[in-house]
Amino acid sequence: MSGITLYTTGLCGYCVAAKNLLKSRGAAWTEVRVDLDSAARERMQRLTGRSSVPQIFIGDRHVGGYEELAALDRAGELKPLLEAVS
Repeated sequence: MSGITLYTTGLCGYCVAAKNLLKSRGAAWTEVRVDLDSAARERMQRLTGRSSVPQIFIGDRHVGGYEELAALDRAGELKPLLEAVS
């Protein structure tokens, strides 16, 4: 996996928050709507062991959800991750 991948649904406030945070950092991503694709939902669950959205991957690293993404940003650890995949 390369770049940034967000597993999302259409009605998810945390998904919107994650996209807004990434956008504010100048990042681009691939969005996978698991509410529209049951195979994608199964893949997300297999990769992460979680069923909630968003699930965020930066490169091969599973970041977790929005809270984990925001925590990385607050700790100054998000920028280097984004730079590594851009």
